[in-house]
Amino acid sequence: MAVTQLPPMALSAVSDDGGATQGILRRQALRESAARTYARALPIVPVRARGMTVEGADGRRYLDCLSGAGALALGHNHPVVLDAIRAVLDSEAPLQVLDLATPVKDAFTDELFATLPPGLAARARVQFCGPAGTDAVEAALKLVRIATGRDGLLAFSGAYHGMTAGALAASGGASAAGVPRLPFPYDYRCPFGVGGERGAELSACWAETLLDDPKGGVPDPAGMILEPVQGEGGVIPAPDGWLRRMREITAARSIPLIADEVQTGVGRTGAFWAVDHSGVVPDVMVLSKAIGGGLPLAVVVYREELDIWPPGAHAGTFRGNQLAMAAGTATLAYVRENHLSQRAAVVGRRMLERLRRFAAGRPQIGEVRGRGLMIGLELVAPETGPIAETGPIAEAGAMAEAGQAGGAARVGPAARVGPVADAAWEGAPGGATPYGASQSEVALDEVTPCEGAWLTGAEGEGARGALGGGVRQTPGGEASYAGVARTAAPPAAPALAAAVQRECLRRGLIVELGGRHNAVIRLLPPLTITDEQTEAVLDRLADALDAAISTSGTRSGELPPAAAPFAPPSAGNRR
Repeated sequence: MAVTQLPPMALSAVSDDGGATQGILRRQALRESAARTYARALPIVPVRARGMTVEGADGRRYLDCLSGAGALALGHNHPVVLDAIRAVLDSEAPLQVLDLATPVKDAFTDELFATLPPGLAARARVQFCGPAGTDAVEAALKLVRIATGRDGLLAFSGAYHGMTAGALAASGGASAAGVPRLPFPYDYRCPFGVGGERGAELSACWAETLLDDPKGGVPDPAGMILEPVQGEGGVIPAPDGWLRRMREITAARSIPLIADEVQTGVGRTGAFWAVDHSGVVPDVMVLSKAIGGGLPLAVVVYREELDIWPPGAHAGTFRGNQLAMAAGTATLAYVRENHLSQRAAVVGRRMLERLRRFAAGRPQIGEVRGRGLMIGLELVAPETGPIAETGPIAEAGAMAEAGQAGGAARVGPAARVGPVADAAWEGAPGGATPYGASQSEVALDEVTPCEGAWLTGAEGEGARGALGGGVRQTPGGEASYAGVARTAAPPAAPALAAAVQRECLRRGLIVELGGRHNAVIRLLPPLTITDEQTEAVLDRLADALDAAISTSGTRSGELPPAAAPFAPPSAGNRR
């Protein structure tokens, strides 16, 4: 498929030498708030856009993997969205109606309910909020508190729910908040040091124990709020099984479950709503961004049993945005009718596979993860040099040294091997590891931890795996290796991530940063991304990563505090 081309420019005030661009940027810096964000990292002046292509005032073109922070499911200025907006304008319908009923709102509500999880849509109510997702979060928190008569709330580490007071208090970056934080399953940096399904199960057990402990310091909460995929937190998908456990835990205790789908909704993750992957039906869904077709719109959808708040309990002047509702109706229908969520799943898998192959042998790319077209690359600063890749290991006879005579173990495929300190097995002679090597060569990730396992040979017990690693003994007396001690992931590399973002911009690619330390490269391309654009994004990102890695230090102490000044992409990289 061909890349969308823009028509010739028609802005007489724009000069080819970039003088207009620099003047606009200079005036912005002088007049706008110090709180501005994207403008600092992306010194461009967009003047026209279509699909995935953005053109700056200086004539340079970029592939946009920011998509209005995920608000543009169909990309910029999609024809069905423009037609819907023009229809409202041509009809002379009122553009703002507070919460009055209109044909435009009625059509939007019909289309929205047609996409919701059936278990919710059948008996749902919708509250139109102020135009930002954070206001919808505020409404959801207010709703469950009024409905339950309780005041507390449960949230998760790494969360992001908005910048207003209540939403910020439930977000991971709040400096002082009375909202308890539960551990979110984060395999790469598992809070329990084990990762995988075991780490997710421990997270669920922690939540359950805390709720049932009369001395746990957590009063009965009015609700639990979570993101099915943490976006600003670093593109961390919640495991489907863990989401189901959260649903079970909250349902058993009459705690409303709030799913924040502001960024994950409308096909972004490969399902229309991210909760659809797990089959979970939340009590409340917070929706914004893409539901307005790129225009401001936010709603809360919830079970009718919760609809006991009085008139005016939550209001807002701009909750009746007719243009956004028309654009949203067109977007929701187009995504649904053209199966774009399935397309996002296919393209997303392809991008993840290629990025993971690219990451092999580049230890600065700690992990590639995501779901659908919500993709993240966590960049790290390896402390001890490159990690060597290994293939399957069939036999490890040297393991006899870690146990007693005859204690050889059969070892399955290894993931990555590299220098790791403090990973020796307890009681092992000379600090021997499961591979019979020194303590600095223990295998890393992609292994299954074994609870309470002991390295056992034919004649007795040997060393026990530290931090939950270990082996299982087979009936024949051989010990099957089941896991190794997990070590902490390398430190985050925010300066390297910033350098990659700049290198991407030089090559005509717009990406976002996120994560706990702003060290995750985030990709949020529109669902309409073509195959050709997909390849172009991956090629430019790969080039940018290699360029940034080669010019920046690869160890945490060597990363520069600031990167090189912005340089525009070459003419050959314009699209």
